Amino acid sequence: MNSAAADVGSPAAAGVALASARGRWVLACAVLASGMALLDGTVINVALPTLGRDLDASLSALQWVVNAYMLTLSALLLLGGALGDRFGRRRVLVVGVVWFALASAACGLAQNVGMLIAARALQGVGGALLTPGSLALVRSSFRPRDQAKAVGAWSGLGGVAGAVGPFLGGWLIDGPGWRWIFLINIPLAALVLFGARHVPESRDESAADRPFDVLGAVLGALCLAGISFALVGASGDAPATAAVPGAVGLLSGIAFILAERRRTNPMLPLSLFRSSLFSAANLMTLCLYAAIGGILFMLPVQLQTTLGYDALRAGTATLPITVLMLLLSAPAGALATRLGPRLPLTLGPLVAAAGVLLLLRVGPDSSYVTDVLPAVVVLGLGMSTFVAPLTATVLASVDASRAGLASGVNNTAARIAQLLVVAALPLAVGLSGTAYADPVALNTSFHRAAFGCASLFALAALAAAVFVRPTPEQWHGDPGNAPQCTSHLGVQAPPLEPGGERG
Repeated sequence: MNSAAADVGSPAAAGVALASARGRWVLACAVLASGMALLDGTVINVALPTLGRDLDASLSALQWVVNAYMLTLSALLLLGGALGDRFGRRRVLVVGVVWFALASAACGLAQNVGMLIAARALQGVGGALLTPGSLALVRSSFRPRDQAKAVGAWSGLGGVAGAVGPFLGGWLIDGPGWRWIFLINIPLAALVLFGARHVPESRDESAADRPFDVLGAVLGALCLAGISFALVGASGDAPATAAVPGAVGLLSGIAFILAERRRTNPMLPLSLFRSSLFSAANLMTLCLYAAIGGILFMLPVQLQTTLGYDALRAGTATLPITVLMLLLSAPAGALATRLGPRLPLTLGPLVAAAGVLLLLRVGPDSSYVTDVLPAVVVLGLGMSTFVAPLTATVLASVDASRAGLASGVNNTAARIAQLLVVAALPLAVGLSGTAYADPVALNTSFHRAAFGCASLFALAALAAAVFVRPTPEQWHGDPGNAPQCTSHLGVQAPPLEPGGERG
């Protein structure tokens, strides 16, 4: 995630032409690698009811099927980028692909929910190497004149892969079975490894002088794990057991902040938050992606349990959201560049909140065309309005030399928000045990969740109206801080942006 500008003495230093055969291999490898991680992140919610039936899993276990992956991915994302800078981006990407494929095989072969949760945690480690590594590979491999075009192609094609995910996942769940949503990663990984032979190696030579923040990564993981255990446990069968992991999580969080303040090269430079604009953007990110994560966690289960959809129909039900984001994110970003970020960051979450409130009409005997479709279209329009301006605001709040790091922090914040909302939402709406399989109980909880997620969108809009006031110099003064990932599926997190000298 650090600067690629310091790359010297490597085959990638001269740069690869995007139109060359080697350039196409580099782009294909990067897209397939990031697409694997994106695919599993977008399809898992559709599989939850089937997983619950086949593995006889409680709701808390299903929460961990989602969160075990998000936990390790969130805790190690920034460290994954640093490993690539130090040891070589191609090498770390290959390690990540092999790791992810082996963990995916373990997921597909899991005989019980405990084995699946453990394998999902290992999958997240691989995802932490793939997610920043694929972008860093694109940024460092191509010649300067092709870099912006290559990054744009990576983000757009990655968005298409994410859009296909729910449809493909639903088809696999209803057809060969849920295990294939994981096993399909094995042939994809083989394609990446085959193509990686054509990818040049690159590294940041200055990274050797920067020690790894292992302590920060461990404390961050303990903080997230402890709080998640406490929230999931509080809504499960043994709420009294939530106190100890909750205390461990809070104490680890305090220790993390103290450790990061004292380190010369911290994983999370707290100095970034001296910018009020950066802090406001990340506060909004927490609210926005908690709302997105919460409603997209509950909606596929509602569609399958209460409305009787199969996995394929539930997966494709939200397809308008991804299509709208892919089509409209670039125009929305261009409009925000002319108008400034405050209006789209206020209006977009309010439109998304309206879409979530429309989901209150979704219940027994609801029609997709008259009840579900209008809601997901309005939600998609709202998300399309704010994702690109949110990224632009994050980048405008820091120096161009720290753009990659700021984007990585913002991406991590979004994933943490989704991790915590999946842990907390069932507790907040009174859903526990096997109630997710009861249409009456689930319908009541889904409507409560919709109100809660709409409130989070509204809170983000309020934060934008009050706190997002960039100066003209911040917003227009440095064209190098314009987002390069203009088309991206921002359902899981805002798009990662490359670091180094931007332009």
